[in-house]
Amino acid sequence: MTDAGDAPTPRYRCTRCGNLTRFDVTSTRRTRAFHHYSVGGELEVEDVELLDEVIESVECRWCGNGEGVEELPADG
Repeated sequence: MTDAGDAPTPRYRCTRCGNLTRFDVTSTRRTRAFHHYSVGGELEVEDVELLDEVIESVECRWCGNGEGVEELPADG
């Protein structure tokens, strides 16, 4: 549903506890979408395109740390 321009989704690691799987990510997104309303007034959102995304913060869900979270390289 979302076209992120083929940009890979970043992976994170907590340097304090070693967590690789659970993070609270706060971001702001700007999107363009086609809103299709049925004759009965029900909305179906189609063709969502991600125009811009800013990651504001990433916190480890396990230990609550936000300062020791690092983004992993795309190849690893």
